[in-house]
Amino acid sequence: MARLDATALVSPNRLWSAQEVLVRSSPVPAMAGVYGWYFEQPPHPDLDRLRLLYVGIAPRYMANRTSTQNLRKCVRYRYRGHAAGSTLRLTLGCPLGLELRRVGSGKRMTFGKAGEAALSQWMADNARVCWVEQDEPWTSESQLISQLDLPLNLDPRTVTTRFTVA
Repeated sequence: MARLDATALVSPNRLWSAQEVLVRSSPVPAMAGVYGWYFEQPPHPDLDRLRLLYVGIAPRYMANRTSTQNLRKCVRYRYRGHAAGSTLRLTLGCPLGLELRRVGSGKRMTFGKAGEAALSQWMADNARVCWVEQDEPWTSESQLISQLDLPLNLDPRTVTTRFTVA
């Protein structure tokens, strides 16, 4: 598999909003690939506006080629899912001052119903995304994270210590 050229993520031709990708006829392909996130208003004052801050892949890994995850599902979930299923949402909510709570058996983390709704609205107002189709995106993830300065690509266990609320 060829290495992914990061230029398509660092200098994309187009950034897409929630209003554009959450529609029924979404432009996000139902294919494997890498996606990158930019923000009109960054979640923390130390971060620059409209700069690539996070990359993700879809699917995570397909050992048996039966995964149903793809770019469209992953991007849509980041816009309207919850922190327990999205490191991006978890990473964004903490510097925005949302209260993180343990739910269920205590292993899942969420911002609660009101917090997740507030985060979804904040993302609809501020988050922009781009993507690149790639057959085996998991072969590029660590390369991208090591090559690029991506302050929101954090280990979910350290999210609350990376940023303080402004």
